[in-house]
Amino acid sequence: MHERWYKRAVLYSLEVDAFQDSNGDGIGDLRGLISRLDYIARLGATCVWLNPIHPSPERDEGYDITDHYAVHPKLGSLGDVVDLVDAAGDRGMRVMLDLVVNHTSIDHPWFQSARSDPQSPYRDWYIWCAHEPSDRHQGMVFPGFQTETWTFDEQAKAWYFHRFYDFEPDLNHANAEVRDEIRKIMAFWLRLGVAGFRMDALPFVISLPKPDHTDLEHDYAFLNELHDWVSWRRGDAVVLAEANVADDQLPLYVGSAPGNDDRMHMLFNFRLNDRILLALARRRVEPIAWALRTAPPLPAAAQWATFIRNHDEADLSQLNDDEREEVFAVFAPDEDMRLYGRGIRRRLAPMLDGDRRRLELAYSLQFTLPGTPVLRYGEEIGMGDDLDLPERNAIRTPMQWSAEPNAGFSTASPAQLVRPLVHDGRFSPEKVNVNEQRRDPDSLLNWQERVLRTLRECPEVGENSCEVLDSGHDDVLAHRYAGPHGAMLFLHNLDDHRRTVQLGDQLATYDAPVEAFADGDYGDLDLSQLKLNGWGYRWIRLQFVP
Repeated sequence: MHERWYKRAVLYSLEVDAFQDSNGDGIGDLRGLISRLDYIARLGATCVWLNPIHPSPERDEGYDITDHYAVHPKLGSLGDVVDLVDAAGDRGMRVMLDLVVNHTSIDHPWFQSARSDPQSPYRDWYIWCAHEPSDRHQGMVFPGFQTETWTFDEQAKAWYFHRFYDFEPDLNHANAEVRDEIRKIMAFWLRLGVAGFRMDALPFVISLPKPDHTDLEHDYAFLNELHDWVSWRRGDAVVLAEANVADDQLPLYVGSAPGNDDRMHMLFNFRLNDRILLALARRRVEPIAWALRTAPPLPAAAQWATFIRNHDEADLSQLNDDEREEVFAVFAPDEDMRLYGRGIRRRLAPMLDGDRRRLELAYSLQFTLPGTPVLRYGEEIGMGDDLDLPERNAIRTPMQWSAEPNAGFSTASPAQLVRPLVHDGRFSPEKVNVNEQRRDPDSLLNWQERVLRTLRECPEVGENSCEVLDSGHDDVLAHRYAGPHGAMLFLHNLDDHRRTVQLGDQLATYDAPVEAFADGDYGDLDLSQLKLNGWGYRWIRLQFVP
């Protein structure tokens, strides 16, 4: 690894088709994205993560892929990808892609060949069973929208396995030819200049499903192969793992043994994300403090990726039933705000009723917790959602650039847009857009730019040296980092009551503190009496090491 750039990065996640339309067809595209790179760079992001861009029937928003080596024609061409990578590089940014290799579309030529003939060279690229499996109705990822994980195919005269929808048959990762094909796919895109991949559904990629078996084996050694393939092709490339698994399994995704850096470079921190939402719902810090104190240790080169909202539902599966209901009651009180019995299909701004103070608190909290922050497009301006759209599309509406027709996203007629604009009056483009916030020095957008600039001056946050301190208040989180660059103290008040925090001897060794960022002017800095507004936050540099 030439440099661990990902430890000080800010990832910006977006749907290309919902970001900027360049040709007036109502669909965002790569040329449109290129035209907006200066905006992303000014925001403070250092890496752009693209959700699937490949050819697809789009029955699952592009995750049902028919060609892993191409770009969907509606989005552009391979040449546009190269131009995007070059243009991003000119602005000091990298580009990551979604790597979706757990399954393909049922329309993929591989599956079409596999189902057509038992002797097809692609037959064993998928998972088949001659009889009806006894576990046919178990293990659904999308309960309420799926009824089975094994489906009978009339043409093949056999049952095929699909962890997700029945139009997304799982690849057989026990097959060496499939693994070699994944290597080729990764090498292809790395050769075009991408900096790495967000690996979709990784626990399923390494699982070895068999008919009539519910206890799955997992081939963790495959993660070593993935790591080596990426590192050999491009030394600074990374793989960000989507692995929402139990604590005892998490270390196995980053290293083959404690201290080894030979598997995935980054892990989404689902365990922390769930506790952030629980803490915000309760207005109490204990869930976050617990998550920090009990976090599985990562090898030196590995890194967490933090988020509050991402491209999917807010998955609360790491909480118990009572905790999940607590979060639902506060942030998703209506049934249509919930999804799959475990998640919330809303953006953060509506979840927090558009309260600017609480939004600032939530993002300040995310940015100061251990790991690399991931920011979803539109979150920086407080975009809303459209619950009239199905499933996760509620949070995949077009970017709101201005109050002009179609929010400045496209010159097409409204009926042609890839998805409708948000129509909730509080969050409509007339009320929430980039242009208006750009002109307002006190806007959420300008606040996001300031906080991300400040974060760049706090490398300690990316070094996984977090220590939770006793704040003396159930609603105030105090945590400290100490590393080779110095030491930082962060305070966050999760309730609307003012607090005074007395940390006593916990800060006795620091004699020249400096306020780096805060929700207001707290006057002269006194470490013995740290005042905190309701929903307030303070970033304090305790020590600077040149």
